[in-house]
Amino acid sequence: MTRHKILQIFAIAVALSSIKVLADNSASDSGDNESVCIERPSISSYCAEIGSASILDTYLTPIRYHGINTRLSYEGMRAMGFNPERWIMQGVAAIEYANVQNQPGNHTMHSLMIEGKWGMMLRRHNVFTPKLTLMIGGSTQLRGGAIYNANNSNNPVSAKIRWSLNLSAMATYRLRLHKLPVTLRYQATLPVIGAFFSLDYGEAFYELYLGNTKGIVNVGWWGNRFDMENLVTADLHFGKSILRIGYRNLIETSYVHNLNTQIFTHGFMIGVSGEWLKLTPGKKTLSERTKIISAMY
Repeated sequence: MTRHKILQIFAIAVALSSIKVLADNSASDSGDNESVCIERPSISSYCAEIGSASILDTYLTPIRYHGINTRLSYEGMRAMGFNPERWIMQGVAAIEYANVQNQPGNHTMHSLMIEGKWGMMLRRHNVFTPKLTLMIGGSTQLRGGAIYNANNSNNPVSAKIRWSLNLSAMATYRLRLHKLPVTLRYQATLPVIGAFFSLDYGEAFYELYLGNTKGIVNVGWWGNRFDMENLVTADLHFGKSILRIGYRNLIETSYVHNLNTQIFTHGFMIGVSGEWLKLTPGKKTLSERTKIISAMY
């Protein structure tokens, strides 16, 4: 065999070896890129609440009424797709009804409110301890309804509509009661600025029909309106089922057009919660490389 042919065979062997190494490296890189598959389960919670209500609305009466407040709510939470480790989203929908009376108990008012809220929060795990997570962010909320006083013949209804941009902060702490996993949560929501509806003192609703709409939409800020919601929950994890118990306090106050509104509610809640995982299309099971990132648990 000539020296020229030997060099050709050697060159071919080197080329084949190089192709094999490149192919192995390419497969390795591809495996690294696909090493982690992120799945973001949704947390859905349904709760019923009962507690007390204190309502003062000087459009209807100068007297404060006290009674019972009930509420049905849904809460959904999920890690965000663009940065699931750091960002979560939260949505809330609720309806609540209050039946309140004056001090003698001979006059009754009814309040019906509906609300929707959506927001995002930035979170940090392992704050001081691996069990503590802190979150902070913002939300937008629309809340509206009416308060009805059957004893008023002229102006029996006070409409309540407000939209706000809020600050939100949440802390969660994971622990065990014997062998039962428990997730504790405290969340505060503080509206900063927004807009709300209010008639003038003594103004009737039929005046709106006549075209008197001046001043009915007001900018809400801490100078004429202060609202705050405090929420404490404990989620007890019984396998895949979660029992939620908690307490909620809502403060709503406004002073505009010489009208004073103060609504305070306290309620104890009980409900069920669950974490639902929707797999990526085309996947029926989770692979060993799947990473599940929960919004709260």
